Amino acid sequence: MKSFAAKVEEGVKGIDGKPSVVEKFPYNKMLGWRRIVDEKVGPYLWKTYKEVYEEVLQIGSALRAVGAEPGCRVGIYGVNCPQWIIAMEACAAHTLICVPLYDTLGPGAVDYIVDHAEIDFVFVQDTKIKGLLEPDCKCAKRLKAIVSFTNVSEEHSLKASEMGVKTYSWLDFLHMGQERPEETNPPKPFNVCTIMYTSGTSGDPKGVVLSHEAVATFVVGMDLYMDQFDDKMTHEDVYLSFLPLAHILDRMNEEYFFRKGASVGYYHGDLNVLRDDIQELKPTYLAGVPRVFERIHEGIQKALQELNPRRRFIFNALYKHKLAWMNRGYSHSKASPMADFIAFRKIRDKLGGRIRLLVSGGAPLSPEIEEFLRVTCCCFVVQGYGLTETLGGTALGFPDEMCMLGTVGIPAVYNEIRLEEVAEMGYDPLGENPAGEICIRGKCLFSGYYKNPELTEEVMKDGWFHTGDIGEIYPNGVLKIIDRKKNLIKLSQGEYVALEHLENIYGQNSVVQDIWVYGDSYKSMLVAVIVPNPETVNRWAKDLGFTKPFEELCSLPELQELIISELKSTAEKNKLRKFEYIKAVTVETKPFDVERDLVTATLKNRRNNLLKYYQVSIDEMYRKLASKKI
Repeated sequence: MKSFAAKVEEGVKGIDGKPSVVEKFPYNKMLGWRRIVDEKVGPYLWKTYKEVYEEVLQIGSALRAVGAEPGCRVGIYGVNCPQWIIAMEACAAHTLICVPLYDTLGPGAVDYIVDHAEIDFVFVQDTKIKGLLEPDCKCAKRLKAIVSFTNVSEEHSLKASEMGVKTYSWLDFLHMGQERPEETNPPKPFNVCTIMYTSGTSGDPKGVVLSHEAVATFVVGMDLYMDQFDDKMTHEDVYLSFLPLAHILDRMNEEYFFRKGASVGYYHGDLNVLRDDIQELKPTYLAGVPRVFERIHEGIQKALQELNPRRRFIFNALYKHKLAWMNRGYSHSKASPMADFIAFRKIRDKLGGRIRLLVSGGAPLSPEIEEFLRVTCCCFVVQGYGLTETLGGTALGFPDEMCMLGTVGIPAVYNEIRLEEVAEMGYDPLGENPAGEICIRGKCLFSGYYKNPELTEEVMKDGWFHTGDIGEIYPNGVLKIIDRKKNLIKLSQGEYVALEHLENIYGQNSVVQDIWVYGDSYKSMLVAVIVPNPETVNRWAKDLGFTKPFEELCSLPELQELIISELKSTAEKNKLRKFEYIKAVTVETKPFDVERDLVTATLKNRRNNLLKYYQVSIDEMYRKLASKKI
């Protein structure tokens, strides 16, 4: 077995400033966006590194002119766009602290963050200004200035003025910076770069304090990681940004691309037509959460079902042929050029035709989907692992290493990882199958939670950050995430159940699109809300002769029985214990979404919100289960 990481010490039994590339690549395309005119989306327009640098200087000077002093907090609120990055870099140039505001969290959380972080100035997407000026958004009263990404309407300008807040259009702010230039005031390594609030699955957001040293260490560390491979990222690469910039994964991807002098193009704001942005930009690199790649997989599978049996047989034969050679150690590009030419290049074309790397993070990607993408997308496909508190890149897989399938790879060069026993869940790092809570130490760690020393002390012990994630380290040093400590509940019979772990297992069944598993400490059984996969349901309905629309099919008792049967089959296949079987389901037609606040911006279940939303259904399922027992 190949070895990828080194053990730095034996396990012990428990006893009770970003680099600039302006001089190197001044005329390279840096930031791209698509202008929408008369509801039509145009081609990508670009700002060069030199143009961005000049705007950063002007925006930074304007911030100083309106009273921003080193150390003050500056909010950025809106969808990904060039102005977002320019405002962020202007903050760094003058030792101001950038505080991203989640575009998808809604006014309540934005209000909380602006107040909690004591934000004085905020850059805002024009469509978000109205929300900041609403009477129930109290944070506006403490703001000194609002700068729009584009323009400010007369109505909003007047309303802000009545509240004592000055407003500026982007051009007004640029002109102010031109007229009142200020020398930059670069930060020291220990200065705070950003306070990044995590959306969290319950409670108020936590402000994660990250230093310039941590950010710079990540960027240099990624260079060291990439140096191991022949196929490196260069200034000619292009990244499509669609994950929120207020989330660590997209933010650090862009930081690394800027170091290389590469290009970042932003999606035009509608994830439902992301395919159009992909075809227009033709990116070489895409990063997403598992749900993005699950949808790509579903799209390919749907297209396969529409092929005639002969062509489908050829596709499957070519798939098995290429996979066999990849499993023998051949790279994806050399395993079967014939299969790529005949079948798989069409899939690559759907991803723009130039894709070289797909990275999945934020949650586990199923091994089946990862394998499928590795074989069919004609590019490198890897999983990574990290948290906001660790700058995201804690571990990353190696391209073309099939032994890393279903894992998150090895620790990054700037991190150490160890496992700590979680006795109540039966995880022992020194046991036969070493597993435990993942703890991280290194230069890329956060400095603490803003204004929350108690929580900082709770997760930071002897220099180790306790993630709450349960991992397993294979003998060759590869890390696999297998569970989540915080989503552990005890059923009435005294058995512990890891809900997120079960959701990952049950979610592998083709009948499931979304799933939320619920358990109660006063109950002995688990129930779930399921959003079924429309393609699977429609095929099932066709076989049985049902001609109803999807919404009506979801109300059929026959479909409920099918789902329960499929979940039981999955439980048996994965050798789950009987109390981990789902005994009742509510079938939902609409996927869990951010608009209803049922998932976070990274599409993780908000368990408390889901419980409130489906409380009536939960009560009804338990009532029916109780009546059956009687």
